[in-house]
Amino acid sequence: MIIEKEFVFDSAHFLPRVAADHKCRKLHGHTYKVVIAIEGETDDKGWIMDFADISAVVQPILHRIDHTLLNAVPGLENPTAENIAMWIFHELKARLPLLTFVTVQEGLASRVVYSGK
Repeated sequence: MIIEKEFVFDSAHFLPRVAADHKCRKLHGHTYKVVIAIEGETDDKGWIMDFADISAVVQPILHRIDHTLLNAVPGLENPTAENIAMWIFHELKARLPLLTFVTVQEGLASRVVYSGK
């Protein structure tokens, strides 16, 4: 069984590795939606993990990148949606061992899913 918990944060970034005339080379911002997926068996309470426990682990990580310039965060110097998803996954995995994947949605229509593989 998989449970998911959704979070939102806002940040600015630019993509330094794209062509100079690419629109994403310029500083701009997004509202990001992040989905944290936990997979496991239900326990005697009938759940895999308390959603509040997921929030307690995720919120401090997202607080570090909310309303920031992502490029200034160590490990996010090239903050593509793919790299943001990988960064979040690796920041969380030690404290959420049942973490299965992280989805990062950039704006309304673009998203990436990272499963640590």
